[in-house]
Amino acid sequence: MLPQNALLAATGTTIFTVMSALAVQHGAINLGQGFPDTEGPAEIVAAAAAALKDGRNQYPPLTGVPELRQAVAAANRRFWGIEADPDREVVVTSGATEALAACLMAVLNPGDEVVLLEPLYDTYLPFVRMIGAVPKLVRLSPPEWALPRAELAAAFGPKTRAILLNTPMNPTGKVFTADELAFIAGLVARHDCVAICDEVYEHLTFDGRRHIPLMTLPGMRERSLRIGSAGKTFSLTGWKVGYVTAAAPLAELVAKAHQLLTFTTPPNLQRAVAVGLALPDEYFITLADGLARQRDLLSAGLRRLGFGVLPTRGSYFVTADFSPLGFAGDDAAFCRHITEAAKVAAIPVSAFYAGPDAPTHYARFAFCKRPEVLAEALDRLGRWAARRTSAAAD
Repeated sequence: MLPQNALLAATGTTIFTVMSALAVQHGAINLGQGFPDTEGPAEIVAAAAAALKDGRNQYPPLTGVPELRQAVAAANRRFWGIEADPDREVVVTSGATEALAACLMAVLNPGDEVVLLEPLYDTYLPFVRMIGAVPKLVRLSPPEWALPRAELAAAFGPKTRAILLNTPMNPTGKVFTADELAFIAGLVARHDCVAICDEVYEHLTFDGRRHIPLMTLPGMRERSLRIGSAGKTFSLTGWKVGYVTAAAPLAELVAKAHQLLTFTTPPNLQRAVAVGLALPDEYFITLADGLARQRDLLSAGLRRLGFGVLPTRGSYFVTADFSPLGFAGDDAAFCRHITEAAKVAAIPVSAFYAGPDAPTHYARFAFCKRPEVLAEALDRLGRWAARRTSAAAD
């Protein structure tokens, strides 16, 4: 047998790829993978197109073009009151996923421990393990996903070097409260470690909830690496433009990791994202308001069909309990079944767990789709439910 990396060989195809392929195969509406079905703001796309023709298509600076680094710093100040030096404390990456890898590489050595909160995005654990670090998993439980403080405190120890915090959280839709963040900040300071903050849904919060960057809490400015995503903020997920804000000593290490991973990011897209970050407040408010309406449409429809719908305070996703429907199978079987039989794809929430005894009766539905698409998906699920009821009565 040819040589192979054991971890990669044991890693299966991501559940998002599997379910998206199944959706295509069966002509299903894809409410599984979290990408919008509309284009981002026209002025950003136009800026990217124009930038292709301005004669600056060679390697841009390693840490990002000056326009975007300055725009990220300005957005930090404008939205969150964070002062950051665009030349020393901002690094542009090829998407937030690369930013996560670079941040983990920047602070972890083999044998170091990193605290992770379940359910979690599926790239977190492979990144940690590829570095040779040790994940310490702490589980949040539905329906409220409250922070289990005793368990979290117990996960920190002498070898802890970082916690990876995702808020607003995928797949739960949880937005961590100020009190929960203060508790996390206390642990980070007490154990002299850092927080890698995946904040890609920072502008996608609902019901008056406001995202609070951990970096803004006392003592956290020098201990936080804050990750943002142009793809999520501007509905341009295929562009893969992310950015990290961190204190200069940490940002320097992130830049070195970025140099080894991709070195740089397409310059025209960077300059276009800089235009986007300078859009007026109305854009960001309208974006969140529109998504809240889509969340409400999908949540209400799922409730009418008998699902138990959990609260969603942020992100693109609704988690729904399908056990009231009487389906005899786990969440993987349920999501495959509705993709094939109802022509609607979702993601099994157990895919976001690594530890044993994960819940197996929840499905994650993405609502970042046009209202008419969500309505059609609900109609399809309704027809499927009616067929099941009719078959049970025969």
